[in-house]
Amino acid sequence: MLNTLEKNKSQNFLWPWVICALGAMYYCYEYFLRISPSVMTPELMRTYDLTGAQVGNLSAFYYLAYTPMQLIVGLLMDRYGPRRLLTFACLLCALGSYLFASGYGLLIAQSGRFLVGFGSAFAFVGALKLATIWLPPNRFALISGIITTLGVAGAMVGDILLRALVDGMGWQATTFISAATGLVLAVALWTIVRDENKADFLPHAHLVNFHDLVIGLWGILRNSQIWLVGLIGCLLYLSASAYAELWGIPYLEQARGFSKAESATANSMVFLGWAIGAPFWGWFSDYVRRRCLTMGISTFAALISVCLLLYVPGWSLTATGFLLFLLGFFTSVEIIVFALCREASPIKVAATAIAFTNMLIMFGGNIFQPVIGKVLDLNWDGSMVDGARVYSAAAYQTAMYVLPIAFGIAIILTFFIRETYGKVHMETTH
Repeated sequence: MLNTLEKNKSQNFLWPWVICALGAMYYCYEYFLRISPSVMTPELMRTYDLTGAQVGNLSAFYYLAYTPMQLIVGLLMDRYGPRRLLTFACLLCALGSYLFASGYGLLIAQSGRFLVGFGSAFAFVGALKLATIWLPPNRFALISGIITTLGVAGAMVGDILLRALVDGMGWQATTFISAATGLVLAVALWTIVRDENKADFLPHAHLVNFHDLVIGLWGILRNSQIWLVGLIGCLLYLSASAYAELWGIPYLEQARGFSKAESATANSMVFLGWAIGAPFWGWFSDYVRRRCLTMGISTFAALISVCLLLYVPGWSLTATGFLLFLLGFFTSVEIIVFALCREASPIKVAATAIAFTNMLIMFGGNIFQPVIGKVLDLNWDGSMVDGARVYSAAAYQTAMYVLPIAFGIAIILTFFIRETYGKVHMETTH
């Protein structure tokens, strides 16, 4: 009898972590799909005869679906729960990957990329919703960091593994494998994930009706703090969305002269920095209970790192990788904005608040991926290799000015954020 009780206790302890880990695995998978164009940029240019701006637009079709869906996703998560939604979303990612690699034309590729973005919109919010349902609230910043770590692990693996697979099998066969992986993951999500937890520490984490959601959403929209932290998150996330997810590898190849494999490895250091930094900053801000000060100091360090990377010539591969690691590590402080928005919102509409914040963050990729491509085209000197445009170091330096400017603005905005001291706001939206 005692052994049975101990076994049940162990299962009750582990099961929430299993469920949340599976949600994080889906986030890892969608992040893998998100960054894949950065590894395939020359191949996409040759296959579809694209310019830099057009590659940016193709990649940004992901964000055209992902960004506006965030608010809807939050409402749906709070109303219907994550199980059905995450399963459906994963199937959409698999279908979108298949269409992206089908080779039937640019329009079909754009449609596939759009579907990947649509399905991916559910991943991060769904993973954090599972955390609010199944895990204690007093470690939400740390849990958010761990989920982010697992997500960007997909990006790290993507940079290195995708490069090897694309070189060995071609970009289309590699993407078909990604689609098949999504089908397997969808089955696991449907089988394991559950929407409700009866634990005493989360009496309000249940499915709510649309009337309560509308009231909660109105409170979120009127909360200037959530708008500010969302904007700060957007500016910090440009290190990933505008640089590492698309233009980082071409920059390292063309402006720094590294090989494809070296560039992919060095670029993955941004994601390694995020993977290590996100849980660290989540834990650190939980420990010191000073969200705003932590963000301000880390963002200043990120500003120094990116200026050294972009505007000091002659870095070796090792030094470049180290600077990229620092860039990812310091900008991963962005994870704190989710704790700030969570602490300013009631738990009943936690997913809606998180999704709204994530929507603001993702505007960066939607806007600046094609903008950087356009600036590169404007500064293109006409060089081409195997049908793909090659841009100079000067062109990249001009296009990448967006990063130090963004970090500088983010530092200023941290002075206008109200410190929460890690206190969770359980009931009201004001």
